[in-house]
Amino acid sequence: MKKLTRLALSCLAMTFVMLSGALAQNFPVSQIKIIVPFPAGGTTDILARFVAQYLGEKLGVTTIVENRPGASGTIGSEVVAKSPADGSVLLVTATHHVINPSLRKSLPYETQKDFSPIALIATAPNALVVTRDFPAKSVAELIELAKKQPGKLSFGSAGVGGANHLSGELFKQMAGINIEHIPYKGAAPAMNDLIGGHIPIMFDTLPTVLPAAEAGNIRVLAVTSLTRAASLPNAPTLDEAGVKGFEATAWFGMYMPQANGSPAYTKLVAAMKEILAAPATREKFATQGVEPGKLTGAEFTAFVDSEIKKWGAVVKTANVPQE
Repeated sequence: MKKLTRLALSCLAMTFVMLSGALAQNFPVSQIKIIVPFPAGGTTDILARFVAQYLGEKLGVTTIVENRPGASGTIGSEVVAKSPADGSVLLVTATHHVINPSLRKSLPYETQKDFSPIALIATAPNALVVTRDFPAKSVAELIELAKKQPGKLSFGSAGVGGANHLSGELFKQMAGINIEHIPYKGAAPAMNDLIGGHIPIMFDTLPTVLPAAEAGNIRVLAVTSLTRAASLPNAPTLDEAGVKGFEATAWFGMYMPQANGSPAYTKLVAAMKEILAAPATREKFATQGVEPGKLTGAEFTAFVDSEIKKWGAVVKTANVPQE
C-alpha cells in the first residue's frame, strides 16, 4: 500500500512538472519581468508582487518585479514601452499613467499607441474628508458654504497633478464652487495639517483616511466611487450626495508593449482574468484597501482611453500647469 501511495505521489509530481513545462512552452518566454515605476513598498509595488507570484504559477514561468521609480512613473513606463512585445516585460502602474499625458509637455512614449492594456488590477475609492470641527456636516452643506464664501475655503493634496488633487478639481467643476488648492509634498504632511486644522478639506485614499477617521480626528463626508466602500458603509458616494455622476477612483493597471493582439497578449489577458476572479486575490487585496478589477483586454483598453480623455479635460479646465 505504501509503495502504491509513493508511486501515486511520484506520478502526480511528474504530471505537475509536465503540465508546468507545457504551460511554459505555450507561453513565448520562460521569464516575465514586471516593471513598477515607483519605489518598493507602496501599494502599486505590493499589488505587482502578489500578481507576479500568481501569474508565474498560472503560466508556468519565472516572474520578477523590478522597481524603476522617477518622474511620476514615466521612467519605468519608458523602459516597458521600448521593450520587446513578447510578454517578457510588463508594466504595473497607477492612475499616473492616464494623467501624465495631459500634465507633461512631452513624454518619451505615446501612452495610447505604445502600450497594450492587459487588465485593471485593482481599484480604490478616495474619500472627501474635513476637519473634526468643520461646520459643514454633509456634502450639500459644504457646497452651500463654499458658494457663500467663494475662494475662502481650501483643500489639500499630496501634490500638483496627483489623483487626489484632480479629484478636488473635478469636485470643484461638477459642484460649481471655488475652493483653493494647497499642494503638499506627500499625503502624510497634508493629512497632518488637516488633523491639525490648518486646512479644512482634503481628498485622500482610504488606507490613509481610515485610521484618522476611526480615531475621530477627521470626518468623512463621502467617497469618490460610484458604489459605497465596504470599509466605510455609512459614508455616501458623492453621486448619492448630490454631485451626480462623480467618480474619481485610484486604480492600478497592467500593460505590455504594443502587442497588436499577439498570442502572448491573449494568454496574459486570460491569465489575469482568472487571477482577479479568485477569492484569494480579493482577500489579499482587502488588506491594502483595494478591490480586484473586473476589466481586461478590450474593455480595459476602452477604460484607459476614457480616463485619459476625462483627466485631460479636468486638467485643462483647472489650468493645471504642465511640467
